[in-house]
Amino acid sequence: MTRGTVLLLCNLTMNFAEPWLDGGYRVVMVDPQHDRTAGDGRLFRIKGTILEAMPFLRYVIKNERVVFGAAFPPCTDMAVSGARWFEHKRKADPMFQAKAVAVAEQCRMVLQLTGAPGLLENPVSVLSRVFGKAQHSFHPHQYTGYCHEDNYTKNTQLWTFGDFVMPPEFKDLSLGSPDDRIHKAPPSDERANFRSATPRGFSRACYLANAPHLRAERMAA
Repeated sequence: MTRGTVLLLCNLTMNFAEPWLDGGYRVVMVDPQHDRTAGDGRLFRIKGTILEAMPFLRYVIKNERVVFGAAFPPCTDMAVSGARWFEHKRKADPMFQAKAVAVAEQCRMVLQLTGAPGLLENPVSVLSRVFGKAQHSFHPHQYTGYCHEDNYTKNTQLWTFGDFVMPPEFKDLSLGSPDDRIHKAPPSDERANFRSATPRGFSRACYLANAPHLRAERMAA
């Protein structure tokens, strides 16, 4: 018996999932980079795109109690930090950016269908021209009180749903100034995954602010 299901779209790493699993929730993760579609009851990984995962997602939304949802659509073709490459990409595929935005829109629609609180995350990107201004933003270093390794800058935008609660900043000031490792990451096959991995500190903070049983405890106090 779990406390409910958390749906994570375009999510490869365990960073965002671990606090929810530790808290007694079931987690369903979707990403084309998963090795295979498999689960152990508490954690279910779906290998595929959002469209390919739709039969699974339809079942989860219909038959399980989804209590939170989060989506991390690929930002490579949308982030303004890569704008200098847009024209080159457009020559190779005039629809490259429309395809990227379509994935984000698929994520947004699935999250809204759950009716649960949640978020869609992206760096500063063209999504603001499509979804409108983000409701919240943060840098990983604002949550180093939960994870010292996150003492770096990365302006991250959040489009949120339902009664999502933005976690309060919890920063360890003893760590000094944050670095800019994301911008200095050297070219490699894993560069995109490294740059897009959700920071553990924010993941923990988001769980503490939004887990239903913790919110109920605060209301009862």
